[in-house]
Amino acid sequence: MKQIIFTSILSFSLATAAMAQEKLWTMDECMHYAVENSPKVKKQAYTSDSYKAELNSAVASFFPSMSASVGAQYSFGRSIDPETNVYNNTSTFNNGYSLGVSIPIFNGGQLVNQWRMAKANRQLGMNDIQKAKDDLAINTMQAFMDVVYYQGTVKLAAEQLEENSRILYKTRRQEELGLKGKADVAQIEAQVAANDYNLTHQQNLLNTAMLTLKQNMNYPSDMELDVDTMLLDKSYATMLESIDEIYDYASENNPTALQAKLQLKSYKMQYLMAKGRLLPSISFSAGVSTNYYENLKAVQAPASFSNQFKNNRGEYISFNLSFPLFDGLSRLTNLRKARNNMRIAQEQQTEVLRQLETAIEQAILDREGYAKETIQMDKKAKADEIAYQVTLRKFEEGLMSPIDLQTSANTLLLSKADLLQRKLMYLMKCKLVDYYKGKPLIEGIH
Repeated sequence: MKQIIFTSILSFSLATAAMAQEKLWTMDECMHYAVENSPKVKKQAYTSDSYKAELNSAVASFFPSMSASVGAQYSFGRSIDPETNVYNNTSTFNNGYSLGVSIPIFNGGQLVNQWRMAKANRQLGMNDIQKAKDDLAINTMQAFMDVVYYQGTVKLAAEQLEENSRILYKTRRQEELGLKGKADVAQIEAQVAANDYNLTHQQNLLNTAMLTLKQNMNYPSDMELDVDTMLLDKSYATMLESIDEIYDYASENNPTALQAKLQLKSYKMQYLMAKGRLLPSISFSAGVSTNYYENLKAVQAPASFSNQFKNNRGEYISFNLSFPLFDGLSRLTNLRKARNNMRIAQEQQTEVLRQLETAIEQAILDREGYAKETIQMDKKAKADEIAYQVTLRKFEEGLMSPIDLQTSANTLLLSKADLLQRKLMYLMKCKLVDYYKGKPLIEGIH
């Protein structure tokens, strides 16, 4: 029975492992895995949680602050007798209790601005999480496209090597029959060797691209990762887009623009807080205290604890007004630094928005350009395919030299590789334009 159970578990494990190896990862799945397993995103989440704690602290600062204290003191030798208020040599025991409340009434708006800054930082922290996810998703998308591209070039190189190996075999047979010379065979052999080298080179580039993709995904490097190339099955057409409309939306909703906006807001609050420190502050305090006293050397027994606790009680209220006069110019220095930081944030926001507008315009132009290039390159690749077949037929008939055949084959290979690259770049630019329009980068994942 135990052997049957063990065999069943082993079979299930092997089946699961086989299914995992056969899984084809789509681009959205790779981006989703990268976001869910990124240490950078997790660190940003912890930072956002710290901002949340600061916001809670800023809200709590509006409430009164309360403090309670309990103390016990044993004195011996020369000390003041609380009953006679004169010095004498005796041993005493004091037990005191106090409760105090303090409420800030006016402090130059620092509490309000601190809350506003904490609120802005909280929004900034949440936005930074989304920005980190988006940046990682874009990098993963680029790495995924590179893997698909080099998979395509490896396939093309393998096909060319197989084709030229077949031509070499046929040319050698023709040499034996006297239809081809040794120079033709040597030339084809050199081409096969070049094809073999190109296949090895493209495989190395694919391995490097795959390693980069796994690094972006934080995926174990010793595990297989098979990507899905079905994303190439898409139509390619130009589209009319309004750059101004996309920019207007992105400038208010894109995480990059929001980050600059919230950072500026935070620095503005810091500047207002620095200005508030130059103004007087007013606070209200109230408290109650009592104590128990006992002369340890007295013959007469002290009053009971309950009587002293009640009779020794005292209350107070106070209003405090504080004027900042001179503190070594630290307040003025902090004010100037806060104002400069605010101005730097303003310039940073202007620069970020300008870069965002340029990126949107560039993405749209690239998308339209790659769509047109893809259509034209597809026509060129088909024409080069026909030209290669004609050249191959003429080479077999002895009307073309091996160099002509090699040139035609290389032209066809380059056209197919360029077509693949244009298709992938078009798809990536479509994703970027949709991202700027507010569409999520990762689709189909819940």
